[in-house]
Amino acid sequence: MTLSRTFLPVIFISLLSLQGCAAVAVGAAAVGISSATDPRTIGTQVDDQTIELKANAKLGNDEQLEDARVVAISYDTNVLLVGQVPSEALKRRAEEIIKDTNGINKIFNQLRIGSKASAAVRAGDSWITSKIKLKFANNKSIDATNIKVVTENAEVFLLGHVSAIEADAAVEVARNVDGVERVIKALTIKR
Repeated sequence: MTLSRTFLPVIFISLLSLQGCAAVAVGAAAVGISSATDPRTIGTQVDDQTIELKANAKLGNDEQLEDARVVAISYDTNVLLVGQVPSEALKRRAEEIIKDTNGINKIFNQLRIGSKASAAVRAGDSWITSKIKLKFANNKSIDATNIKVVTENAEVFLLGHVSAIEADAAVEVARNVDGVERVIKALTIKR
């Protein structure tokens, strides 16, 4: 009887530990699935993640951008800068800060002059992105895995490597989603 009471907490703690392992395994599987459906090579996906980490670290460490919201998103080694900055000079500065980041092919500077977007606006942007991705997935003219959707302050940015027909279809779908104010293509057209 005493032996059972001693082992019960050990068993309970062991089960909790295994739950953590299961969560890690499920998370790793999700990343693997995401990588498998992404049209970019694994090497390009890693390059994009590295570019984002380095660029965002540089932007975050710049004292002059303290009152700005600047986010660098890399897709196929092209970087999209989105967010809000107080002045045109800081918009240019953000691009200057990251332009020497190893691996960047092209920078799409889409920063807007103004105050930082609120948490409510950013939540609305996430909702818009979700609606667009769902519509892409249900559209036979668009391979949803080829296009990354980023929404910032109701402006939708499309990144990816697509055919001209697919690009036009994606823009048309995105611009007709409720809440979208503008669609900007940062797409590379397949030849």
